[in-house]
Amino acid sequence: MPENKKQGFIFGVIMSYAMAYGMEIYNSAINLGFDLKAGGFSNMTNEVFVAAMKEIGWIGIVVIILSSLYGNKFGEHFMRSHTKDDDPAYFKVLMRQAGTIAVMCPSMSLFATVAFFLIPCVVPVSQLPAVFVGTLIKNFPMAFFWNMFGAAPFTRWVFSHVKRFLD
Repeated sequence: MPENKKQGFIFGVIMSYAMAYGMEIYNSAINLGFDLKAGGFSNMTNEVFVAAMKEIGWIGIVVIILSSLYGNKFGEHFMRSHTKDDDPAYFKVLMRQAGTIAVMCPSMSLFATVAFFLIPCVVPVSQLPAVFVGTLIKNFPMAFFWNMFGAAPFTRWVFSHVKRFLD
């Protein structure tokens, strides 16, 4: 885990891009119709990974900005509000992740609704609440499980190998 601000920033960049890429793969697969085909996501092709890479650069930056502005702070607050001092450290980490997901998923769902539906005039402004709720319902379960079992363990693993070069 990070021990100073520089390490915290690097950890945050890795986590932000891991989350953004995983969610982009999920949403690209849906946009390409793999969720509706017989066999569902098991029939994904490499075009999904290519489609996800097209947007990952700028979406990752949005995730870094939002998590730095308030996502990480809310995760910390959530963890402190729902744990005791003598709780196991790993439980505290999981609670911090849960709190961060609880604020970042709605934030990114709203951002995606505006960026992909409202700005390109796919839906009228009057439909923004419905499209936002639909986007949130679609993304929240994936964001939770991807963070808990994919992005966070991957980030900790990568960071443990990169950390020695940061000192």
